[in-house]
Amino acid sequence: MVVDVDICGLKVGDEHPVRLMGIINLSKESFYKGSVVSNDSLLDVAQKMIDDGATILDIGARSTWPMANPIISEEEELNRMIPALELLNENVDALISVDTVYASVAKESLKHGADIVNDVSGFTTNPEMMDVVAEYDCPAVVMASEEVPGDPIGMDEIMQSLANIISKADSKGIDTSKLILDPAVGKWIPEKDPIFDFETIDQFESLRVFGRPLLAAVSRKSCIDAVLHKPAKERLYGSLAATAIVIHKGAHIVRTHDVAETKDVVEVAAAMRRRQPVVKEGDFEVSISDITHPDDAEYLMRSMKVTGSGAKVMKNKTVSKVVRVNNITTTEALIIKQEILARGGDAALERDAVSHETDKTDVLIIGTILQFEKLVHKLSFQARNLPLIAEMIAEVLENDMDVEHGYLREL
Repeated sequence: MVVDVDICGLKVGDEHPVRLMGIINLSKESFYKGSVVSNDSLLDVAQKMIDDGATILDIGARSTWPMANPIISEEEELNRMIPALELLNENVDALISVDTVYASVAKESLKHGADIVNDVSGFTTNPEMMDVVAEYDCPAVVMASEEVPGDPIGMDEIMQSLANIISKADSKGIDTSKLILDPAVGKWIPEKDPIFDFETIDQFESLRVFGRPLLAAVSRKSCIDAVLHKPAKERLYGSLAATAIVIHKGAHIVRTHDVAETKDVVEVAAAMRRRQPVVKEGDFEVSISDITHPDDAEYLMRSMKVTGSGAKVMKNKTVSKVVRVNNITTTEALIIKQEILARGGDAALERDAVSHETDKTDVLIIGTILQFEKLVHKLSFQARNLPLIAEMIAEVLENDMDVEHGYLREL
């Protein structure tokens, strides 16, 4: 499914340039002090961001950093936000996003010219936020959250959280095509280790199954510190590396403290991102869904109103794997080929093995997750080394899905 939406007159999606969202913090409590802007410099900073390529400005009057201190009141947040909005609306040409979790702040901000609500709690801190978004029919950035901002750990929980947010928003009458999804990169809760952010960045394309604009907020985040061991003010180059990855993986909007430096990275990474194939004719549309994980297929099917039980049954049929087994006997290879063929897959081995002219061979096994599960079960009851080979195939497939195996290493 190709993403193509209109955000307050700004085209966002697969066929449009990646949009830059410049971060303007009015909150001195923010984790990155270099992003804090005074009232005196607000216009100059905003205009420079626009000149450097930002089409959206994200204004935060209260730090959403979990360790921010002190925590200010909604009244203080409004006292900071409204004068800034009035000044910006009169003087700059860009969409204005307000970074807040409070419905009262969002409502007053929208009254004073804000275009977008950016709620890092995904409508959980203040459920009334959904009423405000529905009333004003405005675009909203929603971050994966369940009980507190950013609490899902791992891609599975992030996907489930975003699916829940979309469903709740729909039930409240929100036009969910105007939701912009943020997978919550960052150490939002103490239990979240950097490897889960690595997984999110590496598997960012999984979010495409929701068919909505994707926002990447990786700028100067703690996962970069985990690799470079540098404070926020020294994480620019690490941020740019992470940004290039998420752009290549499908991000449509990049939220950044450093617009000028990010612009070139975004343009180059976007130019190297492969276009999604789609053919349209009249009312018909045919496209290819790049599914790399069975759970992604389940979310896609559920979004199409497939029954939950049906989606669970079919998801393991949607992802194919190619597994290479080295240095096994020709007889074992031929048995594997026979068994995977019986389950709808296939296997490739050298020509001499087929005619029994060699004792040892490698075999390339091709099949869906479901076909491999059935193959492993069958081989576990066979003779020779086939039970061991079955165990090894099962282990390598399990490791392929395991976060710790994929990303945990000494940094």
